[in-house]
Amino acid sequence: MPDAVMQRRATQPETKSSGSVLIIDDEAAIRESLQTLLQDEGHYRVDTASDAAEGLQKLDQGPFDLVLLDLALPDRNGLEVLRDIHERDPQQAVIMITAYGTKDNENKAIEGGAVNFIQKPWTNEKLLADVRSSITRRRAEEENVQLKRALKERASYENIVGKSETMQRIFDLVEQVAPTRSTVLLQGESGTGKELIAKALHTRSPRRNMPFVPVNTGSMPADLLESTLFGHVKGAFTSAVASKKGLFEVADRGTIFLDEISSMSLETQAKILRVIQDKKFMHLGGVQEIQVDVRIIAATNTDLKQEVKEGRFRDDLFYRLAVITIDLPPLRSRRQDIPLLVTHFLKKFCRENTKSLCEMSTEAMRRLDGYNWPGNVRELENVIERAVVLSPGTAITPDLLPGPISGRLNDLAMSAALPDASLDDVLKEFERRLIVDKLEKCDWNQTEAAKQFSVALSTLNQKIKRLNIEIRKRSAKE
Repeated sequence: MPDAVMQRRATQPETKSSGSVLIIDDEAAIRESLQTLLQDEGHYRVDTASDAAEGLQKLDQGPFDLVLLDLALPDRNGLEVLRDIHERDPQQAVIMITAYGTKDNENKAIEGGAVNFIQKPWTNEKLLADVRSSITRRRAEEENVQLKRALKERASYENIVGKSETMQRIFDLVEQVAPTRSTVLLQGESGTGKELIAKALHTRSPRRNMPFVPVNTGSMPADLLESTLFGHVKGAFTSAVASKKGLFEVADRGTIFLDEISSMSLETQAKILRVIQDKKFMHLGGVQEIQVDVRIIAATNTDLKQEVKEGRFRDDLFYRLAVITIDLPPLRSRRQDIPLLVTHFLKKFCRENTKSLCEMSTEAMRRLDGYNWPGNVRELENVIERAVVLSPGTAITPDLLPGPISGRLNDLAMSAALPDASLDDVLKEFERRLIVDKLEKCDWNQTEAAKQFSVALSTLNQKIKRLNIEIRKRSAKE
């Protein structure tokens, strides 16, 4: 690998992985080019193999979200390898890649279960879009398998913890609404557990044995979102080498969960409205109507009524979605649930890390109870996992909590507070770390970070520029 690439990777900030990809190709230059593209641009974890035998061995050693498979390998024909892969795992997503593509090979690959067929040389943007789309479908299918397995092993509300009056009312409402066909709108800040409530609505409904398909609509551009939701016919756009089902078809007779619904374009909103009204849609580029029976649960962390007033959200779709509205409270407004949640997460992460059950010290619990929790339950979960992993024993003490919670300056701010550092330098460093911490908790969504800081987006952007903060790419949420 060129020194320049190695140096660039060494200086780049660590970014949350978008998924795992195995590249099976006999050309070292192709493997290196794909690996660099997927790691640097798509933020995927990538492994490579130079022939079929090595590739199948690596597949046996660990699961991958996607396989990029060359058609012509030195020891096996790629179509034969594709068959072997699907004998091991019928749900494994595979994209075939070749420099000598023919219509016959393309048809055989698609018939053999490949999700796509890409010609060399490829277009980076289109290849990344195909990879994202394939992994989204793979994870939706896995989610359904895991959900069905979980239904046999545990109660539907196991991961929803709350004894507060507010949460008890929500549980009662879920029991009332779940058996119906009505659309549901979940409203609440990021991290309040909207997807958990959506799953509870599904598992308490007559659709419980059918698919539950979550879609983060805010993580995809409009054209990719429409293709993902509604599918497309072959030739609908340049990289559409085969027809594909959309997630509405995957969710037929089940439930689709549309998270961050407010981020949808007005054009996509119109198509969602038609599915609600007529239970019909068409593939992108298609002319045939497809009928589905799908319950829609939508979620938002914004004020949809205000979005309607400002013309960014259709009023007719809003009223269709908000037949039943469930408002999820922020964690700071139900502090009596914090000890219960802490106990729940301690048990979970001690079990996952094969540790003796940890206990929260009185002072650490006091700090947790006094914190404002802008990231809500998700932030609390991350804090407890970190404390369990870092704890040398069974006691969770304040020093194992992040600086903003424990009351300590973080390490970088402390190092800046040297005798020869000016007060201005210390304050700038501390402000920079606070902003970076908040952006990380908001998945580098500057709009959400500005909202949690209660400042204008322009003000936050000015501070980011003044403090030389490098903005990372947001992770892909499936």
